[in-house]
Amino acid sequence: MSDPARAGRFDIADIVRAHRHELEEEQRLTRSQKRVLTDIAQCRTATLGGHLDRCLDCGYEHPSYNSCRNRHCPKCQALAQEQWICARRQRMLDVRHFHVVFTLPAELRPLAAFAPRVVFAALFEAAQRTLLEFGRRRLGATLGATLVLHTWTRALQFHPHVHAIVTAGGLSDNGTRWCPVSRRFLFPVRPMSHVFRGKMMTALGKAYRRRAFVGFDAFRDPLGFELLMGRVAKLSWNVYAKAPFKKGRHVLDYLGRYTHRVGIANSRLLAVTETAVTFRTKGPGTETISPVTFLRRFVQHVLPDGLHKIRHVGLYASPARGQLARTFLPTRTPTAAARSWREQLRLLTGRDVATCPRCGAPLVSVPLPDARAPPGAAA
Repeated sequence: MSDPARAGRFDIADIVRAHRHELEEEQRLTRSQKRVLTDIAQCRTATLGGHLDRCLDCGYEHPSYNSCRNRHCPKCQALAQEQWICARRQRMLDVRHFHVVFTLPAELRPLAAFAPRVVFAALFEAAQRTLLEFGRRRLGATLGATLVLHTWTRALQFHPHVHAIVTAGGLSDNGTRWCPVSRRFLFPVRPMSHVFRGKMMTALGKAYRRRAFVGFDAFRDPLGFELLMGRVAKLSWNVYAKAPFKKGRHVLDYLGRYTHRVGIANSRLLAVTETAVTFRTKGPGTETISPVTFLRRFVQHVLPDGLHKIRHVGLYASPARGQLARTFLPTRTPTAAARSWREQLRLLTGRDVATCPRCGAPLVSVPLPDARAPPGAAA
């Protein structure tokens, strides 16, 4: 087994380049999955072009290749995360927040894999309506929440769930005061899970009646849908709520890790050979699988084109209501001015891309040719 301290030497892009053809021999990929694998394989390579950083004082030269900017690429999320945090900072209310997780039961995962756009939309709808309904019923107020869809476990298995970062209170329905929740918990999780289950089943029922699941094997039986709904109705659906966060930037930093996380980061790869990939799972755990199995698990988590994995609801979906709520909260310290992408990159990597690492003189950028293959060939 490889030493975990040596993690970070491996790149998912190398696995894609070496074993994608084997995956496609065994499995038919969607257009979205093909595009993701192509982008990951080309990311930060000469294929996408870039520029040459050149120091006129000491002669130092270093090529910097363009990123693919695909939301599924493990190398393109750090800067995007920081930029997203900066953009959301002005709208985040300076109050305590709870972390709530809504999980799709295992019995519904095959349906989600068959019709991800439909089932994920239902999952979002059920989660946000549950939160807003509890806010109205128990507080007479509108909460603020940011919801993020994840589809994986630490072992890259298919496990759809929604993370919600929720304000510990809300703006009263008449817009005249802030209504806080208990300091210990948001709402009782058992009643929340019952409401979530009902709303999810209602949303799936609507989708079934509009024939959104035509072709799903289990529904070839005319009673298939009713039988599935009967089974999931008897389950205790999992809704998890974590203790509140303190006010301030900590909430945004924590949320940012969820909004831009992909199924697996390069840093979790411990060993990669022609026949095996070993990666960290939960805690000290590891798993070793074949490269093709690794890619098969990875592409499960490619979202359909145009599906938004981040959604804002309540006070976070309405700038006007959010601003009104802010008038009833203690004045917070003004946020720092937005940083340029160069400053953000320097804070993330410790490197100033505008100066020579040898002598500290300014660098001059010279464009490199773009060698990107035509879209038809790349896909």
